[in-house]
Amino acid sequence: MGIISALMASSVGAIEVPMNLDSEMSQVNSVSQLRDVSPTDWAFEALRSLVERYGCIVGYPDRTFRGNRALSRYEFAAGLNACMQQMERLIAASESVMREDIEKLKRLMQEFETELATLGARVDNLEGRVAFLEDHQFSTTTKLSGEVIISLANAFNSKASSYDGLIKGSKPVNENQAVLANRARFNFDTSFMGKDRLRVRIQGANIQAFNKNTDMTRLSYDTNTSNDVVLDDLFYRFPIGNKVTAFVGTNAMNIDKVFNVDNPYLESDATGTLTRFFRRNPLVFRGPEGAGGGVKIKLNNQWNFNTLYVARNASNPEEGRGFFNGAFSTGAQIGFSPSKPINLSVAYLYTYEPEGNVNLTDSTGSPRGSNPFDGSAVTANRVGLQGSWLIGNKVNISGWGGYASADNLQRQGTGRSNRSSTDLWTWAGNVSLLDVGKEGAILSFLGGMPPKASDDRNTSYTLELQYKYPITDNIIITPGAYVVVNPNHDSRNDAIWVGAIRTTFRF
Repeated sequence: MGIISALMASSVGAIEVPMNLDSEMSQVNSVSQLRDVSPTDWAFEALRSLVERYGCIVGYPDRTFRGNRALSRYEFAAGLNACMQQMERLIAASESVMREDIEKLKRLMQEFETELATLGARVDNLEGRVAFLEDHQFSTTTKLSGEVIISLANAFNSKASSYDGLIKGSKPVNENQAVLANRARFNFDTSFMGKDRLRVRIQGANIQAFNKNTDMTRLSYDTNTSNDVVLDDLFYRFPIGNKVTAFVGTNAMNIDKVFNVDNPYLESDATGTLTRFFRRNPLVFRGPEGAGGGVKIKLNNQWNFNTLYVARNASNPEEGRGFFNGAFSTGAQIGFSPSKPINLSVAYLYTYEPEGNVNLTDSTGSPRGSNPFDGSAVTANRVGLQGSWLIGNKVNISGWGGYASADNLQRQGTGRSNRSSTDLWTWAGNVSLLDVGKEGAILSFLGGMPPKASDDRNTSYTLELQYKYPITDNIIITPGAYVVVNPNHDSRNDAIWVGAIRTTFRF
């Protein structure tokens, strides 16, 4: 019984069994860590997949299961029940459970049919629950999830702005015209090995930017496809060993997929900040992107290293386009976490943008900062420092500072197009108060300076106040307001106020 005893001992779930434990049970990450489980037994592969995919089996801290002590078949049946319960929880949460694992459970049930029958009601009819797993799966490998945003928003100011080329006109911005709009997304997440993910996302939306003369009032979630359904995201993430995660994608392979943003409660466009600028440091986490790849490397428990290369027009075979000859971003990031609630990182990004297709701030700054040389081709060296600190599980502080040095590759004519270089700066900070009024509710205060070029006339500041309130686990409402002072870094432009109520449905 040596092999069977070790197998049964290794399969006990997170339940009480009649054993004299002289040390506390702890989770193990791989069945290969359980030294007294024989790989020659028929159930070894089933046990390995259950442990590594579903985390339903535990062992002692010394990674043994006291192989010299036989574990009863009833205790094994109880462990099998614990694994079935874990898989049921995953199905209820729309997580994927692979069909091959269901088949392995069936085989284990047949092997221990007598013990399961003896346990009776304590196992709650495992055969019926296997049928439930089979009948309620969208796919044996794919998880379907959805997200819908309904937004009511308005941008306004008290008077028309006078600076030609910016917020120009005889009427105030939007003149108190409220806008009701939507965005709908459906994600198909497929896993082939348990720890990998192929993401395919489609979306349709009709949320438009508020006005055409400044980017600083943009909502974080504004997207406009005229509600036509389009492919919005396509990438594959997979592990290489235990410390490396690789990414490759051909659509929306963005910088923030690989780099850590360090803005945990406000990064999301669906449930985080209302403003585009406050989501992430725009000088290092926004740039030419769309297709490419990168890797995240966990050096140890405190340090990590990330690097990437992404391109804007990778699928276009025309001259000056493509994966290597068109606009691109490449760089690296070092992250440091001295303790669990503190995360710090420094990132470097080098970008190239060809003539006529330049947007250095990715629509978060002034026209002078976004297109500093009137359309000439640009390279930029960008550096950003960002961090977050969770204080006592109730208060989170996050912030960043960014700098970019941009060089003109086509000096010509006079004026700005003949300048050789310019500098850009940005900074922001926020405080989030957690569980205010209800568990999961977050009250946030934000402030910062959108990207500013060295020749901008004055300085803009953006301030935001918002309250994220979960109605249920699947419905979140976020009312809030923000103001942009001196839009486009020009004091001649009147402050613009934006009020919004964003309702997010997730399923």
